[in-house]
Amino acid sequence: MAAKVYCFVSAFVLVASLCYAAEAPGFKVTKIYPVPGNGGFDYIVFDSSSNRLYVSHGTEVNVVDAETGKLIGVVHNTPGVHGVSIVPDLHRGFTTNGGNATVSVFDTQTFQTLKNIPVAADPDFTLYDAALHRVLVCHGDAAQITEIDPDREEVSGKISLGGGAEAAVVSNGKGFVNLEEESAVVAFDPAQLKVLSRWPITGCKTPTGLAMDRSNARLFIGCRSKVLAVMDANNGKVLATLPIGERVDAVAFDPGKKLIFASNGDGTVSVIKQDDPDHYTSVGDIRTQPSAKTMAYDPKSGRLFLSAAEMQPAPAGERRRAQPKPGSFHVLVVEPQ
Repeated sequence: MAAKVYCFVSAFVLVASLCYAAEAPGFKVTKIYPVPGNGGFDYIVFDSSSNRLYVSHGTEVNVVDAETGKLIGVVHNTPGVHGVSIVPDLHRGFTTNGGNATVSVFDTQTFQTLKNIPVAADPDFTLYDAALHRVLVCHGDAAQITEIDPDREEVSGKISLGGGAEAAVVSNGKGFVNLEEESAVVAFDPAQLKVLSRWPITGCKTPTGLAMDRSNARLFIGCRSKVLAVMDANNGKVLATLPIGERVDAVAFDPGKKLIFASNGDGTVSVIKQDDPDHYTSVGDIRTQPSAKTMAYDPKSGRLFLSAAEMQPAPAGERRRAQPKPGSFHVLVVEPQ
């Protein structure tokens, strides 16, 4: 069946409209939320307690209403910001700032920065472990996880990993983290601050995004070698690898529909169906936009949110990455139909 094409015109597109082809059945890009400001971007986080998006963007975090796209606040002075964790009961947020190796603590009601916590080099991905009541920070260069006590707003411990940490998940008192350069998963005890196991990811190179089916103890690992690896979280055995797009960065799992989503920098979200805990089928790609590789997931509505921008290649003769076109940053909303 021929793919349908959906076109959107927004204020930041001066000449041409943006068009997206929805190829995976049952999903399409429905909205574009323009976001002001310039600079690079990394993680986007959906907070279900407030129905907000926290969007890392250059030296700030844009706070966006997930329903309307309205900008409702900005967290300033977060140089080289990567990730955001929200602690709803304290009305506190935590950002990882690669530019100065700090974690900023901010008030989620006023968006004012309250404190900057010095941490080890290259703080990147972060998540809040509600069961342990700790904020976990993954470090690339420092090859560790830092734990932060959100009540005291200070470092409470660290776990040395032996390799640069990418994304992590926690479940039932146990954590799992990808080691990007080692192509391995480390299982760790966040309460005891120790490594439990270290498993190679067979058939995977350069793991980035990570999600989990907690009820069946399955890890879903996005690999830059253009595969999604399925790992048994009990023993580290890789059960399957399935093809995905290029430059994957984030992975999400819908436990109700048994769908896995891998967002890729080539402008696709690869969709994989869980037939049962040990068997999986690729069901196609959702066409988004080149650069849309970081993704947040709303488990209640099934929406996906992706940060993106129009990218400008480096001038001829210069060896550097493509840069976002000024004024083109936005969030794409993908909704099930």
